[in-house]
Amino acid sequence: MEVFGSFKDVFKINYYSINGDIVSSSQAVEINTKDFSQITAKEYVLFIPGGIGTRQLINDKNLIAKLTKLAIDAKYMFTVCTGSSLFSQTNLLNGKKATSNKKALNWTKSIAPNVIWIDRARWVKDGNIYSSSGVSAGIDMSLGFIADLLGYQVAKQKSIEIEYSWQEDPNIDEFADFYK
Repeated sequence: MEVFGSFKDVFKINYYSINGDIVSSSQAVEINTKDFSQITAKEYVLFIPGGIGTRQLINDKNLIAKLTKLAIDAKYMFTVCTGSSLFSQTNLLNGKKATSNKKALNWTKSIAPNVIWIDRARWVKDGNIYSSSGVSAGIDMSLGFIADLLGYQVAKQKSIEIEYSWQEDPNIDEFADFYK
């Protein structure tokens, strides 16, 4: 959110959930959300975060149906960590390249065998779909997206401003070796 939030003239960040409730992260951070039905933007980036909760949410047929509709209408799709596992249940990733958190990759592959899972990737871009392997890889992916959309120099400058060592090559993934 740091990367996107700093481009206020390009992105407006809103948080949505199935009921528009207060949502708590696994770190007990509470976020006020709006109901999915309140999405009115014509062009938007749909961001699906991951985490331990995705293991239960993959079975929520109502959520998957809503994510499917939102993803079809989205200009760009983003997943971080096991958010790609959740997104895979829409079947919109079938036949496409994606990645997920390396620690959970075997589980992810088992629930979505029709996705072309890339084991060694910080992030993957397939058309308008971006997926990253974890939290820090999500920052790399976000900067890669900014480079695609606004230019490399803009993304590089943002990485300097936030004092982040951007791994610009999505195929360099040192963490893949830890979870073979």
